[in-house]
Amino acid sequence: MRILFVCTGNTCRSPMAEAFLRELSAERGLRLEVRSAGVSTVDGLPVSRHALQVLENNGIAHKGSSTPASGGLLQWADLVLTMTSSHKQALLRYWPEASGKVHTLKEYASPGQDGAAGELDRHYSERMIAQSLGRGPDDALERRIRELERQLPHPDIADPYGGSYEDYARCAEEIREALSSLLERPEFQAGPSGEGQG
Repeated sequence: MRILFVCTGNTCRSPMAEAFLRELSAERGLRLEVRSAGVSTVDGLPVSRHALQVLENNGIAHKGSSTPASGGLLQWADLVLTMTSSHKQALLRYWPEASGKVHTLKEYASPGQDGAAGELDRHYSERMIAQSLGRGPDDALERRIRELERQLPHPDIADPYGGSYEDYARCAEEIREALSSLLERPEFQAGPSGEGQG
């Protein structure tokens, strides 16, 4: 399975998620290809020093630099996991054909929420279409969106950019918890050949 993590600049959250998932999948004998990208970046920016330090303190060496999200990367990926719902919406605005495989990391790691998350995504799309057509807000739609947002766990992983080492360590812990839940999904269970199903 090919997984793409996406955040804003591809210098903090998504590189940590990429490195942690590589490590966790190797420990579990899963064959995953993992990459990361950013929705608002350029090629070649270095990974944040605090992100590298957090990884190093977890025994993980990471080499790499920023990569912008692209249609080619989304085509390459079987699964695209974003750090926030706004990253997800940005990707779907440019590549709507990828809608079936783009999720926030937290929503995909919590499969019991799939139905409500899918409904919320549909309503967000309806809202964006109405806005682009110059229509005013639909009160019933806005009420349902607020209700679903209250029901679902917060889908975003906080951005540590510009913060302290401790901010990055908290972010890394949040990512690792989501990745542990992610790897409990059936498609990530190792089969007899050691490959994840999926």
